[in-house]
Amino acid sequence: MKFMVIVKASRETEAGVLPTEQQLAEMGKFNEELVKAGVMLAGEGLQASSKGARVKFSGEKRTVIDGPFAETKELIAGFWIWRTKSLAEAIEWAKRCPNPTGVESELEIRQIFELEDFGAAVTPEIQEQQDRLRAQLERRR
Repeated sequence: MKFMVIVKASRETEAGVLPTEQQLAEMGKFNEELVKAGVMLAGEGLQASSKGARVKFSGEKRTVIDGPFAETKELIAGFWIWRTKSLAEAIEWAKRCPNPTGVESELEIRQIFELEDFGAAVTPEIQEQQDRLRAQLERRR
């Protein structure tokens, strides 16, 4: 099973406060443990929302909204993609994580859809397309 582990933003991360040397070292050690265990597939920190934008869809219309965004509780400061056997295992790994922001922090764990989760809607053509795209992505790495 694959999961996205979302690091929720805080006032500090949105203000551009960077992690300390100690926080970077602790997170680096944790990431090494995840990689050695075969759990971590990807992970990145994100810049503050002031350096981003949103694209809002309303039917065929697209509206661009420049950051920053007001509701910090709805924003993310970073993420991992993990492969674990279960949600329970992902939770156990998350509980071992150093505090990502150094202040009150929250991780959200969400299961990622796999193609087979879509059942009969996945035609042979869609399966072939997904296989081709994944192969192209692998070659780029």
